[in-house]
Amino acid sequence: MALEIKVPTVGESISEVTIARWNKKTGDYVEMDELLCELESDKATFELNAEAAGALTTNGNEGETIKVGDLIATIDTTAAKPEGKLASSETKAIDKKESEKTVEPKAEVPITTNYASGTPSPAAAKILAEKGIDTKNVSGSGKDGRITKADAMAAELKSTTNEAKLRNERVEKMTSLRKTVSKRLVAVKNETAMLTTFNEVDMKPIMDLRTQFKNQFKETHGVNLGFMSFFTKAVTIALKKFPAVNAYLNGEEIIYHDYCDISIAVSAPKGLVVPVIRNAESMTLADIEREVVVLATKARENKLSIEEMTGGTFTITNGGVFGSMLSTPIINAPQSAILGMHNIVERPVAKDGQIVIRPIMYVALSYDHRIIDGRESVGFLVKVKQILENPALLLTEGNDPHKMLLDL
Repeated sequence: MALEIKVPTVGESISEVTIARWNKKTGDYVEMDELLCELESDKATFELNAEAAGALTTNGNEGETIKVGDLIATIDTTAAKPEGKLASSETKAIDKKESEKTVEPKAEVPITTNYASGTPSPAAAKILAEKGIDTKNVSGSGKDGRITKADAMAAELKSTTNEAKLRNERVEKMTSLRKTVSKRLVAVKNETAMLTTFNEVDMKPIMDLRTQFKNQFKETHGVNLGFMSFFTKAVTIALKKFPAVNAYLNGEEIIYHDYCDISIAVSAPKGLVVPVIRNAESMTLADIEREVVVLATKARENKLSIEEMTGGTFTITNGGVFGSMLSTPIINAPQSAILGMHNIVERPVAKDGQIVIRPIMYVALSYDHRIIDGRESVGFLVKVKQILENPALLLTEGNDPHKMLLDL
């Protein structure tokens, strides 16, 4: 009996996928639930497993686009298991036992020092071994044709020069994810009235706070205290003060949110992905840090689901981890604004009439001017700056703690 394997429905609005990688090939005998291939949509990567044991026939090559519901493989369930082939569970058990065996180190083979033609001196042998140069390709100028250190250095220089002359090119088909990201970025630039406003943040208060409590925080919550949780909380507070920054346009209507689903831009192996932290306004710093770790790990392993990457109301992107000093981030549609973090650099600033050195981060807010006015965009960014430079405001929802104490 031939069991047909078809491309499953992987999410709403997704009509086709790309075959990213085949783990099995035609003719292979596969066990039930064994990984057949990886499929890539414009939003995420999915694994396709065998629905039964049998002989596999694949339909489609790596890099090929195939529609949802189309036949991608068949499994002949009547095929006999090849003699000597173990079930995947048995194979894993054997692999585990093999990995636990102690490997005896091999004794080093001493370098020969005879003076036969083509034999390198110890110094020459070391150079040639490091560069992967075969002694057969080196002419010896020493006694009886021995390869000297000078001969080896000349061979190394020749090899390096030849490598420098290579001008190779390669052509790679864009992945579905990259094509989708490209289309959306161009659409945002063309369809929104995007502007960017900038400010700078003195990060010393946050850095001092982290230094003081990082060990205790890690012991208590099991995660590190990073900058992202501070920025996320500051953003959620500022969004409540300026709700238009947390809204988006839907035709001729403006949709406002009374919650903050914060998208965090993450660089994954196959491109930029933007997983979402739901209801960030009600989360603690520790809650946010734990969620960031979970989402970032899934992103690196290409295991984010579509649900985990849709529905955000505002985005934070951190180019500072790559050394970016300043940028104008592009809005993550259909959202109306995005906050860009950058690297922290010690700069001279004026404080209380004195020039002091402070760790400064430039921050940028790109926004859609059709829905967000200049007053709101600047006010939002100033509020984020105020909260980060006075972390006590995180405990008072951005309100002045002195006024709250005096009940003003």
